[in-house]
Amino acid sequence: MTTKRYFTYMVECSDGTYYTGYTTDLEKRVKAHNEGKTGAKYTRARRPVKLIYYEEYDNLHDAMSREVRIKQLTRRQKEELRKRMC
Repeated sequence: MTTKRYFTYMVECSDGTYYTGYTTDLEKRVKAHNEGKTGAKYTRARRPVKLIYYEEYDNLHDAMSREVRIKQLTRRQKEELRKRMC
């Protein structure tokens, strides 16, 4: 049995802003942000987006909680997270 994985992620939009969310499929979600009508309203006007950071979790609650905490960070703190992925 495969355990479902949850991801908290951050993308950089074409205007240099950051968007943070959570998903069970990173590749599909980033594609949705860039191509589909199912991407977030915020990113639809700021395409293309690029995945710059993500964390993996065993449960939805932890992923959602981390999303909230990341959204509360300053831009500088978000940039520090980004550096960890490079």
